Amino acid sequence: MKNIKLYIAIAYGLVWAMGLVFWLSGVDYPSPLGNTLAAACMFIPMVATVVCQAASRQPLLRGIGISWKVNRWWFVGWLTIPTVALLTLLLNYWIDGNHFSTRSPALQLLCDNMHLGPSAAVGVTFLSGMMAGATINALFAFGEESGWRGYLLSQFRGRHFFVAAVATGLVWGLWHAPLILMGHNYPQHPNLVGVAAMMLLCIPLSAILQYFRLKSGSVVVPAIMHGTFNALAGLTILFMDDYNDLLVGSAGLAGFLALLVAVGLLFLYDRYVTRDRICTSHLDL
Repeated sequence: MKNIKLYIAIAYGLVWAMGLVFWLSGVDYPSPLGNTLAAACMFIPMVATVVCQAASRQPLLRGIGISWKVNRWWFVGWLTIPTVALLTLLLNYWIDGNHFSTRSPALQLLCDNMHLGPSAAVGVTFLSGMMAGATINALFAFGEESGWRGYLLSQFRGRHFFVAAVATGLVWGLWHAPLILMGHNYPQHPNLVGVAAMMLLCIPLSAILQYFRLKSGSVVVPAIMHGTFNALAGLTILFMDDYNDLLVGSAGLAGFLALLVAVGLLFLYDRYVTRDRICTSHLDL
């Protein structure tokens, strides 16, 4: 528990310090400089990990699950994210069909910028998002995952899978608070409602990333999944016109429900198909 408290204190302290820099400098978000500072925040959990390991005299970034032994779970995990994104699109229509349009301003702008038709523009956006998610986005996401699904998860050794997933999800979600209050993810709700929505969203997302971290044996896999989730987030609101950001998209109710469905399917697979009962067991890292 002492290590968890130290990790949280460092991770939260640094991200709030960065938020203070945002506020004092008057940087707009989103903006090129604002986006750069927000991206830099993704390495804060790694910094917290390094400090905690140094404080306990452990080798830096050792024991957090870094492995380059590729197995099928790398690909299953990666492909799980676009499946969730597709389900989110369908749930967008179910939840807020009145604002679902194939002629939305966002889609029209994308087509104009790419000089392509709607189908081609969406296809190129999807493929580029998948590639970015597994490369440059994964690099930034690793800054977070080395902490959340790396060091912090290791501190829950011996705890039940879902206890660890909910706990890390809540800590992870609340960690975003300074960015949420500046308009990140919920530009219509830069307040405590947006913060609460982010905390709820991070619980099922944490369970999914944690599952594939354990199945693959590598923290690199949730980094790829996290990076891909971020890369495809824009695609999930591409067909929405004048929407409520609490209801649709990857960060809204649609995304939350899609993630819950994915967690349910992983649980059923774990319970009735595979012998490797991760969801119903205690962590053995």
